[in-house]
Amino acid sequence: MPEDREYHPREPGSEPLPGRVLGTGARGVRRVASLTGVDRAIEAGTEEAIVRAAESPAVERAFARILEGPMVEEAVARAIHSPAVERAILEVLDSEMLDHVWDRLLDSDEAQRLVERIAEAPEVRAAIAAQGVGLLGDLGRQIGRATRGVDDLVERVVRAVLRRPRRAERTRFVGAATRIVAFAIDVGILNAGFFVVSAFVAFLISALSGGTDQISGEAVAVGGLTWLLAGSVYLLIFWASVGQTPGMRFVDIHLEAEGEKRIGRRRAFRRLWGVVLCVLTLGLGFLGILFNERRRGLHDRVAGTDLIYDDQSS
Repeated sequence: MPEDREYHPREPGSEPLPGRVLGTGARGVRRVASLTGVDRAIEAGTEEAIVRAAESPAVERAFARILEGPMVEEAVARAIHSPAVERAILEVLDSEMLDHVWDRLLDSDEAQRLVERIAEAPEVRAAIAAQGVGLLGDLGRQIGRATRGVDDLVERVVRAVLRRPRRAERTRFVGAATRIVAFAIDVGILNAGFFVVSAFVAFLISALSGGTDQISGEAVAVGGLTWLLAGSVYLLIFWASVGQTPGMRFVDIHLEAEGEKRIGRRRAFRRLWGVVLCVLTLGLGFLGILFNERRRGLHDRVAGTDLIYDDQSS
């Protein structure tokens, strides 16, 4: 076996001549480049070349091909389904740091201003209003369908008591139950508006009269007449202009005269007088709604109007 050679470190200055020449030359080139600024120019040129290469369409297309390729998709899928990634995400979500950041974010003035801007946006308000109108419309349709069934039931009972034949098919004319619901809604709207106005008037009277809280009989009589007058104007305006009051619209019914929804002022006045006559006869004029084939009361016959379901296939 050959004998192991002992390692003897070289003394400084003992390198071979070619090595010393090359080392001296390299150091000299670096010194000259530093003094003349060539190294900085080379560095700037290299940096500019890298930036240009990164911004070039070819590099962009290459990155796009890589990102759209199956390799990236498979890597992301493996990362998403990796138990280690799942544990890391759960640890982050359960950490107190995330709760602290979330609390700071909600308490920040920027978040409050953002919420206010979103709430005040016309698009958001319009969407909320449309949603509310849609819910009211759905509720009205549900109530209307329920009252139509009650209309038919009441009519069947009355016809059975009077020994009259039942209808062969469902009618498009509105019965008593649906009319009562529509009228109750209109009365509620009238009462709400009248309450607001009367409260304001009472406040003014109290302020001008020195704070007296007593209500005279004359004031009650005037209030009652005012309510009747307001109700009459309410009915006349809606009947004549659109052929239905808000209560009638809610349950999907409308007035018709000769096929037109707008019955006009004359028919509206005649119908209102017909309602007054029905009330003066203690409601006897309304019984025609139960007996008449077209479910017309005295007020409808006087005005020549019919009350129709909006969905005439009902």
